[in-house]
Amino acid sequence: MGKLKLLYGTGNPAKLEAMRRRLAGLNLEILGLADMEGGIPQAPEDGTTPLENAGQKALAYYKYYKMPVFSCDSGLYFDNVCEEDQPGVHVRTVGGRYLTDQEMLEYYGGLAEKYGGLTARYRNAICLVLDEEHVLEAMEESMASEPFRLISVPHSRILNKGFPLDSLSVDIKTGKYFYDLSKLMFAAIVLGEMLILQKDMSDSISWLMILFGGLLTYLLAWIGNKILK
Repeated sequence: MGKLKLLYGTGNPAKLEAMRRRLAGLNLEILGLADMEGGIPQAPEDGTTPLENAGQKALAYYKYYKMPVFSCDSGLYFDNVCEEDQPGVHVRTVGGRYLTDQEMLEYYGGLAEKYGGLTARYRNAICLVLDEEHVLEAMEESMASEPFRLISVPHSRILNKGFPLDSLSVDIKTGKYFYDLSKLMFAAIVLGEMLILQKDMSDSISWLMILFGGLLTYLLAWIGNKILK
């Protein structure tokens, strides 16, 4: 049996590559929107929650391409800020304008400076569409990220293309950039210590992988049932 083709409903090459790395070794070929023929449909993203947006995208791509597809969406939420400064699902869109990576650094860095630093959390959602009768979705509190700090000064050396807010993200307990904690994690592995540190806060993929594993199990069982029939 050849690899199962599964569409990841994103046009972000960094997110696509990260997902491919995490699912490497499985009998799956993860496709992105740029891999598809026939153009890319305009999927609505006018929901008020990550779950609504994930569902809108997944259903739109399934109807257009007629193949199993999953979409993820995230919202960024700050503690103790006024409503107009709460990004929610509009992390990249401010004042009706889509921000570049550099513009995001400048905008959120300025927001962090305004409030003297921000305590932040990502809420994440996923929707998997197998066919019109089998749509799975979830946005549980357990899928949310741990709280972290967003500060005004970006990391001096690293900017992860496609995930600009990583450069402003700081671990609450240590006060260190997550990029620097990843170096500590590597050192701990070399020393044989059991240490797990979460990295890549803004891509949200890592937070969704446990849930996606369950969805993937359902997907493979569904495909097996189709083959048996």
